[in-house]
Amino acid sequence: RNVDASGVIPQLSVIMGPCAGGAVYSPAMTDFTMMVDHTSYMFVTGPEVVKTVTNEVITAEELGGSRTHTRTTGVAHLSASNDLEAMASLRALVGFLPSSNRESPPVRQTEDIRSRQDPALDRAVPEDPNVPYDMGGLVRRVLDEGDLFEISPNFAKNIITGFGRME
Repeated sequence: RNVDASGVIPQLSVIMGPCAGGAVYSPAMTDFTMMVDHTSYMFVTGPEVVKTVTNEVITAEELGGSRTHTRTTGVAHLSASNDLEAMASLRALVGFLPSSNRESPPVRQTEDIRSRQDPALDRAVPEDPNVPYDMGGLVRRVLDEGDLFEISPNFAKNIITGFGRME
C-alpha cells in the first residue's frame, strides 16, 4: 500500500513504541517519520540478535532509537519528547501539506503584509564567505510570521529543509 500511495497522498508514520522486524519497512518508506524519544525503537533485528551474531552489546536506544534515526541514519525525520508533542508536531506538519497530489497546499491567512521589507536582510549574509551565519534565521525572516517547519533538523545540519509560507 505504501508504494501505491507514494507521491499520491502524504504518508506519515508515528513510532510511539517498539517497531521491529518486517514492521519497520512501512515507516521507512513513508514521506515523514516521527519517533518519540526514549519509548520508540525501530530496527529489523533487536539487541539480543545483534549480541548473538556479533557479540556486540548494544541497547535498543543505540540500535534504533529516535536519536539514532534522526541524527545518524536519517530514517526518521522528526522526534518528540512525548506522545502528545508528537501528535501536535504532526498536526502542524499536516497543515502545510496538500491532501493529495491533485490538491494545492493549504493557504493560511497571515497578518504579514505582502510588501513587508526587512532591512536586516541586507546584513544577514556576511561579505566574507568563510564567516558562518544563521541560515535558519535568514529563512525565517522572509517567511510569513517567521514560521519554518523544519524537516530532519538534526540530520545533515549543513542543509535546511522544511515548510513555510510566503503570501
